[in-house]
Amino acid sequence: MQKTSGLLAGLALAATLLATPAASFAAQCGNTSAGFNAWVQDFKREAAGRGVSASVLDAAFSGVSYANATIRADRGQKSFRLSLEEFMRKRGANAIISRGKKLRAQNAALFDSIEQRFGVPPGPLLAIWGMETGFGGFLGKEHTMSAVATLAYDCRRSDYFTNQLYAALTLVGRGDLSPSARGAAHGEIGQTQFLPANVVKYGVDGDGNGHVDMVRSKADALASTANFLRGHGWRPGAGYQPGEPNFAAIQGWNAASVYQRAIAIIAAEIDGR
Repeated sequence: MQKTSGLLAGLALAATLLATPAASFAAQCGNTSAGFNAWVQDFKREAAGRGVSASVLDAAFSGVSYANATIRADRGQKSFRLSLEEFMRKRGANAIISRGKKLRAQNAALFDSIEQRFGVPPGPLLAIWGMETGFGGFLGKEHTMSAVATLAYDCRRSDYFTNQLYAALTLVGRGDLSPSARGAAHGEIGQTQFLPANVVKYGVDGDGNGHVDMVRSKADALASTANFLRGHGWRPGAGYQPGEPNFAAIQGWNAASVYQRAIAIIAAEIDGR
């Protein structure tokens, strides 16, 4: 278990890093792999100036390279252009509903404790879990640190992903993210696919072992997802379909309207509403 002093130091560093605008630093973005290695060296110098230790930087960047697969994925997101019916079929909504009902029964105590703590019923959590990774069956194959670093370097959303990269360094520093971890193409982490800054902000130790392990702990991943929804205005006992109070929290999860509606539909089927 992480010592309290270490945890407080990690939280203080995270607050400092995430509160400082990425644009205040000078590492030059680029749109090809040509300047990536030079950018990494510039970024590491900037991060050191912000208080990130040399040991964390060395560990975090030990396996980092320009992620061509991440750039291809970032330029080619098409599934959100589908109709709701096409999207539900493509994502296997019926299979998610069927397995989600079984997992709800098998993990009743866990879902009850999460609902008591955060006010979020099982359906939305299972819908997200199933939609994101097939209930933890496929977390992604891209090297997480490379994906986030590549998007921080890429000019399209450099500031946004530079902040994500600093959050990832915070997670590496406190032992909650392995430098060799693999996940989704944009650096999403774990069973419900949190970006690093959301792990820092909403991550919850659901199993009580002193760490937030979004990869190996379903309790951590599901409790963190419930905390994310609560942080986006979830009201215990209120409805979550379009037009109802909690649909806004689901909208906070993903900006695509087809994704939002799919989560609400699948969740209602799992919850029996």
